Amino acid sequence: MSLKIASNIASQAVQRNLKRVSDKSQLELERLSSGRRITKSTDDAAGLAIGSKLESQTRGLKQAARNTNDGISLVQTAEGGLNEISSILMRLRELTVQSASDTVADAERELLDMEYQQLLDEVDRISESTVFNGTHLLNGESGRGVLSFQVGTFDGDENRIEYDADDAEATTSAIGISGSEISDIDGALDSMEEIDESIEEVSRLRARIGSVQTRLHSTVSNLEVQILNQDNARSVIQDVDVAESTARLASLNVIKSAAVASLVQANNLPNTALRLIG
Repeated sequence: MSLKIASNIASQAVQRNLKRVSDKSQLELERLSSGRRITKSTDDAAGLAIGSKLESQTRGLKQAARNTNDGISLVQTAEGGLNEISSILMRLRELTVQSASDTVADAERELLDMEYQQLLDEVDRISESTVFNGTHLLNGESGRGVLSFQVGTFDGDENRIEYDADDAEATTSAIGISGSEISDIDGALDSMEEIDESIEEVSRLRARIGSVQTRLHSTVSNLEVQILNQDNARSVIQDVDVAESTARLASLNVIKSAAVASLVQANNLPNTALRLIG
């Protein structure tokens, strides 16, 4: 190897290699600190584009899952109200049967009818007060008609589930028991048939709500699987492998230490040449 004073080619070469190793070390540090394999477009332009698209899709799916869970909460609220109304109807049925018997005195029948009327009022109260986020669910006056739950990330009927809130009216007039009374035997006998029909109507409403709820639960399960798969695909492309990146950083640190030592030696070469002259 020739010794020169004006130019130190060896030092320049070592500096170039040291810069390259330092740049790689910096990249690994950025990856480890951010948790991302791709921190800028120059790292992997295609990977960044694909990963960004997958992340966008995943976020859309997560919002769709939240929408679906909100839909479940809405129909569960309606179901809760109908469940209470159904229990009241069962009690009304008991009262009509009791009042229809001659073993009950007129005074007692008046007391039975008093409870009966209070329970009718409670059915109407529940129907009026069953509300989700300002939407009435059981009085036929939701003000919004058919509710549409966006359960997908695109447009189209296949990405929506609908629920007709106005068709779930459970007031006493809607289920056919408004104005009924059991203050006498004839009234009690007439009320029996009316209550049986109202029980069937409420059961129909509950079945319809239950089918919507079942569908929403299935949709959530499917969305959760999609989210998991999309997030895994994005992670493979964008996220850093910590073990692999740490190993690369350790190797680069060793190389950098060797390069620094080599730079010291290379910078001393001109001095060696000067000593030969002296």
